[in-house]
Amino acid sequence: MTQLAPDTPQPHSVHLMNQYTYEGDELPTFAEAVRWKRYFRSKLRPWLTGDVLEVGAGQGGTTQLLYDGSQSSWTCLEPDAALAEQISEVDSWPQPSSAPRVVVGTVSDAVAEATQYDTIIYIDVLEHIEHDAEELEQAAKLLKPGGTLIVLSPAWPFLYSDFDRAVGHFRRYTRKSLTSVAPTTVKLERLFFLDCLGALLPLGNRLLLGRRQPKRSQVQFWDRYVIPVSRCLDPFLAYRFGRSIIAVWRAAAESPQPISATDSSAEER
Repeated sequence: MTQLAPDTPQPHSVHLMNQYTYEGDELPTFAEAVRWKRYFRSKLRPWLTGDVLEVGAGQGGTTQLLYDGSQSSWTCLEPDAALAEQISEVDSWPQPSSAPRVVVGTVSDAVAEATQYDTIIYIDVLEHIEHDAEELEQAAKLLKPGGTLIVLSPAWPFLYSDFDRAVGHFRRYTRKSLTSVAPTTVKLERLFFLDCLGALLPLGNRLLLGRRQPKRSQVQFWDRYVIPVSRCLDPFLAYRFGRSIIAVWRAAAESPQPISATDSSAEER
């Protein structure tokens, strides 16, 4: 894993490619959804360990919330160079020397770089990728033995709206459709939904408003009032319905090496 120098004040940026521009403009609006981000952070925290790769890090808003300094390292992978540059300009990291490594590129580029990670996360990213199964197959190659692959994406195809289309979403997921794109080298550890009440908002937008872009006031209302209620209701629904779906897969651990006769004798002594 590439390490940062102790006195590095800003993220180390590596350019592997620069052929992509993100078409959506909703990132600054949703960056203010701090209650929602704290909510899913509380559910993902047990797996956010070791060397972490965040695919599609955008402007770094989610990075700032999830990366708390307890991880060994954090790498932001973002194909849009302009967005990646905004991550490099952030200075509010846990410690001045713990800024994340910023890589401009895709998972295919990262595979070529041949660095492996304990945890790989896709936060509201996989739905933007047309060939999602191929994407995750590539990502699995970057996992260390026993590592985890985490996907958080919009749920339920019947909620697909003009907003999804406007920001480049190819799909929304169900339990079946998300598990069907999992790599063969990982095993599902957990799958659940979050924000049951919030699932009614995109439905209302689709049926009543038809907006391609939510207003800032709408996002603030959802984050301030809907998310706290969903946090109370989700457990009663056993996390089986919600606006977002989360899947956690784990790679197989390496088989333990057999103990040689010499080693066995040494242990007995």
